[in-house]
Amino acid sequence: MLWAITRMTIQLFLVGVYLEFIFTLNSWLVNLVWVLIMIAVTAYTVTDRAQLSRKLFILPVFISIFISLALVDLYLLGVVLKLDFIFEARYFIPITGMLIGNTLADMVISLNNFYKGISKQQTTYRFALANGATRSEALSLFMREAIRVTMSRGIATTAVMGLVSLPGMMTGQILGGSSPSVAIKYQILIMLTIFVSSLITNVLTLLFSCRNAFDSMGNLRKEVIR
Repeated sequence: MLWAITRMTIQLFLVGVYLEFIFTLNSWLVNLVWVLIMIAVTAYTVTDRAQLSRKLFILPVFISIFISLALVDLYLLGVVLKLDFIFEARYFIPITGMLIGNTLADMVISLNNFYKGISKQQTTYRFALANGATRSEALSLFMREAIRVTMSRGIATTAVMGLVSLPGMMTGQILGGSSPSVAIKYQILIMLTIFVSSLITNVLTLLFSCRNAFDSMGNLRKEVIR
């Protein structure tokens, strides 16, 4: 417990110092590089925790996160918040980091359910192929189940938000002087953004990773699961 608290304190202190520098500099190139580093670390962490081949999965996971963040950030910062400078460090980095952090656990669950489900039920998968199904059709059952299990947590959290406890961001805004009505609007916006970002990322990850995970005959490669 003491070691965990010490690590947390040191890490947050160092991140705080670095973010102060980034916010002051406010360079679109530096901000973008910082986000790309966060995406790379997340891709490595996801493949590691899901116990999947890093060689086969890091690139598809990285591309999926990047596309999802590009779409969501562009809409949220450019269309909803109407920022003149989308790469504004004060908005771009915290919001992107929040989306990545909330998506990480969902991606691990999604990949685990999908590939370990296929590995354990290869008879069902091959039976579909033997009866004329395409690889996409044979995989659709496992993909739907993986997405269902993954998004169930987000749906449950969204459904009871505000009933069992006051959300952290909303609490921070109220303590910072915002009115409850304004804090609620921001909380709704953030919850919807996180949910949509997680859904897009997980669907893209499963679709892109399938290109490397199966051989020319449609069989799951042995090296996929570590």
